[in-house]
Amino acid sequence: MLFFWFPVGVSQGLQYPFGIKTYGPSDGPTLPLKNVLSFFANFNKFERVADISRNPLDVPPPIDRNYEGEVTVQLMAKEVISEVAPGIVVNFWTFDGTVPGPMLRVRAGDTVALTLSNAPTNLHTHSIDLHAVTGPGGGAVLTDVKPGESKTMRFKALNPGIYIYHCAHPNVANHMAHGMYGLILVEPKEGLPKVDKELYVVQGELYTAGARGTQGLQVIDATKMLNGIPEYITFNGRVGAISKDKVFIKQDEKVRMYVGNGGVNLISSFHVIGEIFDTVYPEGQIGGVLFRNVQTTIVPAGGAAIVEFVPEVPGNYIIVDHALARLDKGAWGTFSVTGKARPDIFDGDMSGAADSGH
Repeated sequence: MLFFWFPVGVSQGLQYPFGIKTYGPSDGPTLPLKNVLSFFANFNKFERVADISRNPLDVPPPIDRNYEGEVTVQLMAKEVISEVAPGIVVNFWTFDGTVPGPMLRVRAGDTVALTLSNAPTNLHTHSIDLHAVTGPGGGAVLTDVKPGESKTMRFKALNPGIYIYHCAHPNVANHMAHGMYGLILVEPKEGLPKVDKELYVVQGELYTAGARGTQGLQVIDATKMLNGIPEYITFNGRVGAISKDKVFIKQDEKVRMYVGNGGVNLISSFHVIGEIFDTVYPEGQIGGVLFRNVQTTIVPAGGAAIVEFVPEVPGNYIIVDHALARLDKGAWGTFSVTGKARPDIFDGDMSGAADSGH
């Protein structure tokens, strides 16, 4: 039986972990001791999410209008319990209950009315900073909400591109390391070139106190986060979230991936093994120079990119961060390409070959 001595009037300045010294503009990546004790005391009351990952196929459709509009967005900050890998449980902080949060899609020139609500069961204050926003804090100064509160902000989407959004309540890195990030696409006024399939992929890091593979409930280790040594690196929230059993692409379909990096420390070297990106929108910009025939593209922490390719050869393909030791921390996913063999492009004796789909 667990026993917590929790006196009334414990100072809000008492933080956990103890003794961490930082020099940022706000409090370091510590949590109020009251919140820590409340979490364990109310652990069984938190919502359990069977699968924390956002489906990579869950992409809003292209915008079918040629005029500026007003777009309404409603997001809910939710603190939930889920697995990052089988048997390894984390208290994720999320937008709408998944990692990443939902992909948002607007058109350049649109006015966006965004309401952020903070679930009453949460223990922490949250906000949202959208890198597509022009204005202080990217909107965070307008959306700081305590549990049970809601606030609405309005902004005009001025610049086309694909942008990260994330919680920006101090300590920002701590909130993002718990899973609070996603992507917002601002389409150019003329729209993007048509493709056959769009995918949503965001890399993230988890800094658990227990060593990688330790079963049971894991809390975030602030020291590991400050040192930039994650135990897990994932695409879409958990190990194995992007699977060849879920993501099917037809041979010769044109594929566009919206790729983000929720960080908070590492630069992603994004690569698809056995494919070459026909087109890359570097650093998520739209309207500037495009890269052609790219093997691996850089996605900085807190940044994004768009990659396009046409798979000519059927089979299973692996998505990786090509800092390849990170595969062993979970930074991989798979998709399947269906179609007819192309011996004119790729041929040989495949007997005994390793399955390229893991």
